[in-house]
Amino acid sequence: MLGERLRAARHARFVGRSEEKELFSRALAAPELPFAVLHIFGPGGIGKSTLLQEFAMLCELAHVPAVYLDARSIDATPESFSDALSRMIGEASSSDRISDVIAEQPRYVILIDTFEVLLGLDDWLRENFLPDLPGNTLVVLAGRDPLTPAWRSDPGWQSLTRSIALRNLEPEESRQYLSRRQIPHDQHQAVLSFTYGHPLALSLVADVFAQRQDVHFQPEQVPDVVKTLLGQFVQKVPGPAHRAALEVCALIRITTESLLAEMLQIDDAHELFNWLHSLSFMDTGLEGLFPHDLAREALLTDLRWRNPEWYAELHRRARRYYIARLQGSAGQTQQRLLFDLIFLHRDNVMVRPLFEWQIGGQLSVDSLQPGDLRAIVEIVARWEGDEAARLASYWLSRQPDGVLVLRDDKRQVVGFVLMLALHRTTREDSEVDPAVRAAMAFLHNQAPLRQGETATLFRFWMGRDTYQGVSPIQSLIFVNIVRHYLTAPGLAYTLLPCADPEFWQAGFAYADLARLPQADFTLGDQRYGVYGHDWRAVPPSRWLDLLGEREIGLKGEATAPPAVEQVIVLSAAEFAQAVQAALRDYARPDLLRGNPLLHSRLVLEKVGSGANEAERINTLRTLVRDVADSLQQSPRDTKFYRPLYHTYLQPAPTQEQAAELLDLPFSSFRRHLKSGITRVTEILWSQEIGILELD
Repeated sequence: MLGERLRAARHARFVGRSEEKELFSRALAAPELPFAVLHIFGPGGIGKSTLLQEFAMLCELAHVPAVYLDARSIDATPESFSDALSRMIGEASSSDRISDVIAEQPRYVILIDTFEVLLGLDDWLRENFLPDLPGNTLVVLAGRDPLTPAWRSDPGWQSLTRSIALRNLEPEESRQYLSRRQIPHDQHQAVLSFTYGHPLALSLVADVFAQRQDVHFQPEQVPDVVKTLLGQFVQKVPGPAHRAALEVCALIRITTESLLAEMLQIDDAHELFNWLHSLSFMDTGLEGLFPHDLAREALLTDLRWRNPEWYAELHRRARRYYIARLQGSAGQTQQRLLFDLIFLHRDNVMVRPLFEWQIGGQLSVDSLQPGDLRAIVEIVARWEGDEAARLASYWLSRQPDGVLVLRDDKRQVVGFVLMLALHRTTREDSEVDPAVRAAMAFLHNQAPLRQGETATLFRFWMGRDTYQGVSPIQSLIFVNIVRHYLTAPGLAYTLLPCADPEFWQAGFAYADLARLPQADFTLGDQRYGVYGHDWRAVPPSRWLDLLGEREIGLKGEATAPPAVEQVIVLSAAEFAQAVQAALRDYARPDLLRGNPLLHSRLVLEKVGSGANEAERINTLRTLVRDVADSLQQSPRDTKFYRPLYHTYLQPAPTQEQAAELLDLPFSSFRRHLKSGITRVTEILWSQEIGILELD
């Protein structure tokens, strides 16, 4: 079967991770599981998904049932998670029989990828789902971030959880991978100097060679490896159609074969889709293909700078595709299409700060339920006072169908938006609420409604804990406001009041929402500023075109893309070598220029990615000096400090003379010096991977 051939091909190219594989294999074979949860974490492109696929292969060889679940394909709710896992376990099983099905096997493995998107389910998984699993179950979680403090502070989970930080491949492992990908041996050192063993970068190198054999890499210190490699790769693809397919895939959220054909305006995209599927930096989900995050960013940055006209055309085609299907859709399909449409605007410098782009997850949108009334009124009272809460209660009873409630994974109310249909309000309503009175006066004087036209006032919108601040709740509210813009029949005008209108001014101007001081109103001591849009003057289709033009910059402001530095994630061995080099060159700062630690998390977290070389070198020297000095605070380590000091920090002419200064036999001096280097490396490594902090 094709699936078996695919697994075999992946396994044939897999290298390294011997310790992780050995740990996993021992756990599979143990009479009693040594831990219930194996957590793997590391930055994007470090090989977490590939390692999970190898774990699945080990399970197959050991005849242990295993299921793989990519969290990106589900909503972060208990129901969605349980249903997805049930489907993976077997069609006959239902969500309440997961434990029963698993218990029928001697051992069972659940592999969960992209665990960071399930942050909203963290408490439920830790406190409810995982404890209910049979004791024969091994759960592997792979994500970008360390486990939350709740895992580490729980005495029970401390003993049942093993956490591993994935690093770059060791040099020999990298060479082994390059050999398996048939990269010429005389190119290996240049590639290693270029990639530092970053797995995604290594696979991109192999892809570049697969497209063209006469590639030569120079051993340059290039921190933005992925961007540079993708730039070379795009130039070496089989043909223009393949390049266009790659650019389409980078632009849109999810690529399917039919969408690819429509975007490229061709009848059959089967061959191109299969080629995309074969690329090492492409991931697959239930909905289709999507590139690795680093690859997507690099491809789009290059495309916008290199060919802004083509970028604009692709953007228009994608927008037309989504809009055409949005009008005739409903429910989850409509929501997905709307997310796809909004995804096109994620990189605009004006929009990005005002929107949380990971807004699905643990949040869900629902209609108003009888049990929600008290919670909503309490939220309004907390942020806007008792008088506003009284008005909210009034409108909840008058227009309950205009309320959308946001819930967390426990179904608790965490936010809401109350959309008043102004054309349904009465004179009495205007007398009760100054917001409605001001809105109706504005419409009467400036934009009177015609027969059959409607107008909406988003009277209340807020998060339980964040009010109207930028948050996933606010962003999901805005998504549903846009949904209303595009789907409400006969919509002529919308008005959106804000407690802090100045904060939203630039973003709302970008979204073509005009500031309407005539519609402002006061409640208590608070003055609310109102923004609005006349949908008769700029209807939804033109509004979307306008936003598209603003997002892609059709006015000719395309410039060379700014350099986005990628942190070098050194393996433990490479890190140790870099620390030794930093100690050796400490007294000669000019020699530190080529040290890879200058582009490590250790240094960049101190100075930021925009720091110049001199600032990085000074920071690295300070880190080395501080850690070395800290050895004096430990009775165990203090004897190692003086050999370090006289060899590197304030070096004697020779090590023999340093030993004489310390009145130590040369053999003892060398032993203490080696131990001191080891301790400095251990402390810096702990800071690099974020496990310990230097006091």
